[in-house]
Amino acid sequence: MYAQPPPPNAQQSQQRPSSNSPQPQQPPLAPRLATSAQQNFSGWRHGLNARPPPHMVPGVPPNARPPFVPGQRPPPNAGVPGIRPPAPGSSPIIPSSQPMNNTYSPSVTGTRPQVTSGYNQTIPPPLPGIPQYSQQEPDVVNTLVPQMTGLGINKSDQNTKPANKQNRPKRAHHLGSDLNSSSPNQYPQPPINEIQPVQQQMQQMYSPMVSQPPQPGQHNMQPVLNQPQYMQAPPIPGPQPPQPAQPPQPPTMARPTGPNAPRSRIDPNQIPSPVTVQEQDQELFDERPYMTCSKSNIPLASTDFKAIDEGNSNPRFMRLTLYSIPNTDDLLQTSHLPLGVILQPMAKLRNDEAPIELVDFQENGPVRCRRCKAYINPFVIFVEGGQKFICNMCLFSNEVPPEYFCHLDMNGRRADIDQRPELKYGTVEFAAPEEYWARPPTPLSHVFAIDVSWNAIKSGMLAKCVETIRDILFNNPNSIPPGGKIGIITFDKDVHFYNLQPQLEQAQMLVVSDINDVFVPLNSGFLVDPIESKAVIEGLLESLPTMFAENKAIESVLGAVVEAAHMALNTTGGKLIIFQTSLPTFGPGAIKHREDSKLYNTDKEKSLFGPQDSYYKNLAINCVDSGICIDLFLFPNTYIDIATIGLLSCLTGGEMYYYPNFDVQKDGGKFAFELHQNITREFGYNSLMRIRCSNGLRVEEHFGNFNMRNTTDIELAGIDSDKAFGALLKYDGKLDEKTDAYIQCALLYTTATGQRRVRTHNLSVSVTTLLGNVFRHAEMDTTVNLLAKQAVSNTITKPLRDIRDQITDKCVKILLSYRRHCASSSSPGQLILPEAFKLFPLYALTMLKSKALRGGANLTSDARVYCMRLIKNIGVTESIVFLYPRLIPVHNLSDQVGYPNQYSKVKLPPLIRVSSARLESEGAYLLENGHILIFWIGRQVSSEFINNVFGVDTIEKIDSKLSSLPELENPTSIRIRSIISYLQTQRSKYLRLTIARMQIDATEIEFHNLLVEDENNGAMSYVDYLCYIHKQIQTEVNNMSD
Repeated sequence: MYAQPPPPNAQQSQQRPSSNSPQPQQPPLAPRLATSAQQNFSGWRHGLNARPPPHMVPGVPPNARPPFVPGQRPPPNAGVPGIRPPAPGSSPIIPSSQPMNNTYSPSVTGTRPQVTSGYNQTIPPPLPGIPQYSQQEPDVVNTLVPQMTGLGINKSDQNTKPANKQNRPKRAHHLGSDLNSSSPNQYPQPPINEIQPVQQQMQQMYSPMVSQPPQPGQHNMQPVLNQPQYMQAPPIPGPQPPQPAQPPQPPTMARPTGPNAPRSRIDPNQIPSPVTVQEQDQELFDERPYMTCSKSNIPLASTDFKAIDEGNSNPRFMRLTLYSIPNTDDLLQTSHLPLGVILQPMAKLRNDEAPIELVDFQENGPVRCRRCKAYINPFVIFVEGGQKFICNMCLFSNEVPPEYFCHLDMNGRRADIDQRPELKYGTVEFAAPEEYWARPPTPLSHVFAIDVSWNAIKSGMLAKCVETIRDILFNNPNSIPPGGKIGIITFDKDVHFYNLQPQLEQAQMLVVSDINDVFVPLNSGFLVDPIESKAVIEGLLESLPTMFAENKAIESVLGAVVEAAHMALNTTGGKLIIFQTSLPTFGPGAIKHREDSKLYNTDKEKSLFGPQDSYYKNLAINCVDSGICIDLFLFPNTYIDIATIGLLSCLTGGEMYYYPNFDVQKDGGKFAFELHQNITREFGYNSLMRIRCSNGLRVEEHFGNFNMRNTTDIELAGIDSDKAFGALLKYDGKLDEKTDAYIQCALLYTTATGQRRVRTHNLSVSVTTLLGNVFRHAEMDTTVNLLAKQAVSNTITKPLRDIRDQITDKCVKILLSYRRHCASSSSPGQLILPEAFKLFPLYALTMLKSKALRGGANLTSDARVYCMRLIKNIGVTESIVFLYPRLIPVHNLSDQVGYPNQYSKVKLPPLIRVSSARLESEGAYLLENGHILIFWIGRQVSSEFINNVFGVDTIEKIDSKLSSLPELENPTSIRIRSIISYLQTQRSKYLRLTIARMQIDATEIEFHNLLVEDENNGAMSYVDYLCYIHKQIQTEVNNMSD
């Protein structure tokens, strides 16, 4: 059991000082090498959200700040030697920090440098077989010495005066077409179904990489000798937040120099790695839960953690890009960091986390601020003996309703604090009274609209669809909520309705042929209770494949189906699930085939990413008004125009599933799993969401799949546990650094069981006047998700090339800002990466390589638009693994790997970096990104391994069409199948196993395209991109110095 912290309303023994209070000069932190050392200096560190809710301090006005307590967060400008708080009305003071003398001399190798500052620490004895490493500053890790020289970046190395750069553009530019040009080193890019012949592609993939001179207009990105130093961020003045212990790094060996010295690449082992960072964070939160108001930084999005709600909402629901918000817009613009929030309001909690509390205020409804309408939360302040409360969002003093009044104790806490979840927890649900109802709430109804055209029959979709629906309805008792109803529609060029009344012996089919004036031909019997009408429904589902077996109609209507379903669900709302196999070219909403491969990779390609007309948009908005959410399951074997018909799911808050060239044997399991997941996951409908900010902040722009009629309210016909939304915040004025900033998300929705509720999420963060604090507490995972959503939202109006340039430009500006204002004394040849953003160049590169944004003419517009809509939907956790997949070696498992522990969590092998340089031809690896799982088998893997896993004796005999491994009774097979099963349970999408044998299967092309650290997908490798970013930063530095 974990020790329970005091509730948010508990009194704090001491107070924080005001920003003008004198602070002692704090010595820099000592290198962190051991747990005991960390404990010795824990008092010097401050964390995030370590604050008492304001109403816990009696008699203290909202703007007061308690005195400094070791271990608590000091004021933003406390403890910074030589830095005073800015005078009123003056610009914020931006400090420059001196980098520690922790680099190595190229002429001295194998020795430990002397620590020039900080506390003395005992260095633990080396482990056997482990090389001696150097001490590191907590914010200074992965120091790379001369590995980036010879690029013409460090002008001082050339002893020449920089050329006149007055005409050089001030913004950093991506390489544009140079990055898309082909080269012998580049992996082939065509999609799997276009690979002909495979053997030629394999020869290209595995041919030796011969250094080629740059082509005209190209940059030579090969790092050579005398490379400028690369290091991560020097320490920022001021107290440091607690961080997981960082392993010491080995000194970089000196390299020969001179005209005859060999060309060398940067050692990839010495540049920041997501694998290392994620492993360290996971180890940290394996040992303890995350307390949401604790001093520690929030867990990474990739970390599996347990959260305990202390007043701030669980990060699964709400994550900010910055956890120390600049007090002015000028300071934010200086950093070039986005200020925003990612919300996943219905996110699924871990099984060992406390469920969300339900609060019922009866007919009076939840207590709210009379001015800004914010809901009661842990950060309001009760004053005047409990008769009033001060809203933390707008500082308005509100009368406490008589029925909610409670006396305050001697510490200023309400006496009933332990019985008030809304004052203890950041996330609660309020029962909504009738004034919150758009219509009387009812249990969720489902309508299944099934394509029965020739394409659906030929592909096997119809048979698999009805089989899966029958299994969900009658073999999973909790799939349809009690009182919920279902209806069934089939369609080709006509629309077919079915009377499913329980007293009938079999279903009655009614055909509507006039699809231009469609109507529902049933007054009753269309929507029925599936339990009462079980026999009728089962009989219909079993007969549908044979009923339409000889159907030759190739047309399918879609608009008429949605119009009819809207009529049927208009009074109650619900969910419409459509199974479509072809482009709707008949009836209302008929669209034309407009795919044009000549537009690929041109500025006009963006015209394919928007809808053809407004029909489906208007239809979707009508469904939103009626609370009808639409999910699309698409099974095309050719162009289907996702950009147009996808608006049905995009605007209603639904989801789209895409199975191109559907094959029952290959894709049937994935389809069945995802339909089951769609129906059984937590779901709300007829929803409305609003984000509120405290004084000085407001929401500027929203990102995601939803409908908006104004600038504040997000309209969602449906919302589920996997949906996420982004919001970009803007300043209305200057923030007071003496008080915290607050964000509240309120979601009004109807549960699947028919209860009207309001779910609120609350977050409180500090305000700072120092740019160093902004960077230190920046959250990269959330920033990546927000920037990706923002980028794909611009694809309709901007060419993909410009969007890719903007991402690279954003990366350059953020790192340049940190270098100028927080590490200005660093050597000109050093690439400085802030600790919190050391992986940002890599994730910027992965965005460029995603199917939504990458260059090239080998992706259809349907594939691109599907990926764009996916990125707009997914949360932070899913986006991180989607952009940077996990690569897991399984050919040499240790004894503990592959077995579940007492918590049913399977221990995975150590992950490796996603690069072909990490692959061995004698190995076997699993690669997953949350949507695909590829089992890559090396050419030289042992026959014993092949026999144990696949039951055959050679790699050539492995069935490449396997979607699951054979169940063999040996430890290797059992453990690998256990690992695969565990990976599949972690994702909301089904991870269908795909076999990729080295130099044999065409699926290997897709595998190598997912190795994002390599040169592929029309973009450079991670190492080369890092060099390019460095060069752009150095160019800007030189421009400013001129």
